[in-house]
Amino acid sequence: METNAISERVTAALARIEAATGRIEAAARNVAPSGGPGSDPELEARYAELQREAGEALQQIDRLIGALER
Repeated sequence: METNAISERVTAALARIEAATGRIEAAARNVAPSGGPGSDPELEARYAELQREAGEALQQIDRLIGALER
């Protein structure tokens, strides 16, 4: 695959990631307040797990992009 084609794919992927990040941030701002911290321990645990998984996914994406830029 040509370097230019790879660069275009990376650029498109980054644009999709940024768009998704914007949607996630907007949704987070629009969440109605609940009973406060500790009101649903199961939900808080699921949220923490999703944050961890998202962090791992972003690290993988960062490593892939780094490898493609070499």
